[in-house]
Amino acid sequence: MALCYVRLMKDVFLVMVGGAVGSGLRYWVGSFIPVAAGAFPVPTFIVNIVGSFILGCIAGATMLPHPLSRSVALLVGTGLCGGFTTYSAFALENVSLIHGGSIIIAISYIAASLLGGMLAAAAGVAIVRATAS
Repeated sequence: MALCYVRLMKDVFLVMVGGAVGSGLRYWVGSFIPVAAGAFPVPTFIVNIVGSFILGCIAGATMLPHPLSRSVALLVGTGLCGGFTTYSAFALENVSLIHGGSIIIAISYIAASLLGGMLAAAAGVAIVRATAS
């Protein structure tokens, strides 16, 4: 029982460290790319696509004959990607775009984010699996 608790605390610590780094990186990206009201939210789009790619790489690495360690997957996949990517900002930005009358931009942002994220994740999985062969 105590060993399970120690492992859980180690896992939580790894996720927290990765999340702190990911959140800092997210803020850093957003601070370098200004977005005007009613414009396509480029910073959130970038972090979500890049995060999807990284998470795809992590997922691909866990499928290998010698898979990525659980600790690295938690640190980078759950922690860093969880802190770096942001669904809540994506949702709020779309609400703001719609309320501001930028419906076409909102629809474009939603479609590009969903399709781009899925393609980036699939590319991450494919690249890791192909390079491991």
